[in-house]
Amino acid sequence: MKGKLKKRACIKFILSALVVVTSLFLLQRLLVPKYVDGVVEGAFIEEYYQQEKDFDVIFVGDCEVYENFSPIVLWEDYGINSYIRGSAEQYIWQSYYMLEDTLRYETPDVVIFNVQSLQFNESQSEAYNRMTLEGMKWSPSKIKAIQASMKEEEHFLDYVFPILRYHTRWSDLSATDVTYMFRKKQVTHNGYYMRVDVKPAENVPDGKVLADYSFGDNAWKYLDMMTALCEENGIRLILIKAPSLYPYWYDEYEAQVEDYAAAHNLEYINFLELTDEIGIDYSTDTYDAGLHMNLSGAEKLSGYLGKYLSEDVGLPDRRNEEHLCEIWKEKIAAYEAEKQAQYEYYGIEEEN
Repeated sequence: MKGKLKKRACIKFILSALVVVTSLFLLQRLLVPKYVDGVVEGAFIEEYYQQEKDFDVIFVGDCEVYENFSPIVLWEDYGINSYIRGSAEQYIWQSYYMLEDTLRYETPDVVIFNVQSLQFNESQSEAYNRMTLEGMKWSPSKIKAIQASMKEEEHFLDYVFPILRYHTRWSDLSATDVTYMFRKKQVTHNGYYMRVDVKPAENVPDGKVLADYSFGDNAWKYLDMMTALCEENGIRLILIKAPSLYPYWYDEYEAQVEDYAAAHNLEYINFLELTDEIGIDYSTDTYDAGLHMNLSGAEKLSGYLGKYLSEDVGLPDRRNEEHLCEIWKEKIAAYEAEKQAQYEYYGIEEEN
């Protein structure tokens, strides 16, 4: 009799524990931000894991990659299979661990890193940290990325159990939080975030005088680590500076990157110096007054980069691969559909 009672008590305990764990899991799924409307940047990193991974080129970096380059153009014009693992204000230590995470799945021929983030020697915002880190799958790379990124007031357990961070988010909940509890809406095109609207770059402010233009030791440490990781894996690392007019790119910044590239035998392309050659027009090719390219600018820039990757780097044209072509056929259809939808939304006549 006592044995039966113990067994029943044990079953009740297990069932109660399951109810509690399931309830907490459902609450967490409900309360964490979904990033499908409004601020969508927090959804970018997670989308990579849904891809069939055989990319020739991986981009890592901040908004100067995911808003300025279109992998669709690289494929359509040059047969280059690429993906952008970018996120809002992605710091260089996050880019490094993003690359380390990528190498768990594939080894690209080329990695492209945008150097704008070298100006940061430590994380500036928990919100930006979360938009990058929460989308990563759990691995040693994610753990190290969290540890390298956390601000003093952040706690590691809040990343392990996001409900600890978002338990007060009840007042912000909407129908979207219910709709996307267990499924996500695709918001990028191989990591590219599309905008077709136009806001010309006018009266762009000059850079403020800084007390010190030197990049910090932490930033340099992770650039060294990225350089070494690429060398160890036979990856060609290309440093770039996107043609964003702001935040200001100082001559002193430029000199440091040029010296580093020369010292480590790396290619470095500053697209700010090539805007005329590319054909970028800041009165039509930006949607936010010069901070980022719109679709027109991104497609011009991608065409220029694609030619360089094809002719100078020697990446092969893979448009003869039937399976890959089928994958890209669907991607191009989604890209064109969103392009048309955005043109209609903003009342813009599509260019032929």
